Amino acid sequence: MALEWVVLGYTAGAEAIMLLLLTVPGLDGLRKGLIAVIRNLLKPFMSVVPFCLFLLMDIYWKYETRPSCDEESCTPSEYLRHQKSIMKSQRNALLIAAALILYWLLYSITSLVVKIEQLNQRLERLKNSD
Repeated sequence: MALEWVVLGYTAGAEAIMLLLLTVPGLDGLRKGLIAVIRNLLKPFMSVVPFCLFLLMDIYWKYETRPSCDEESCTPSEYLRHQKSIMKSQRNALLIAAALILYWLLYSITSLVVKIEQLNQRLERLKNSD
């Protein structure tokens, strides 16, 4: 079960790095190539959304079928295992939220940068025609 969380973590990390490179000022020379690469990667990264929904349903199913453990009815080791399981579920839910938010930000910022580039090209054409 850990492999899917590793994949999601690497995907979120790649999204964060691309987002950082796209928004850092001073990389104007690399920006056109970076935009082309990111636009080509947005469609494969779209698979993150159903994957996250599947993992979210997995967390919910584990939460619903998890045996309840109170301090009185469990041994200390069982109680500790139960608390660790809850913390892992919360961590994984945060990872899912981060991956989805980073994908949305990457998509939005990429489209904004493309629109800005198009407007700059129009402005240059208007300046050249005058």
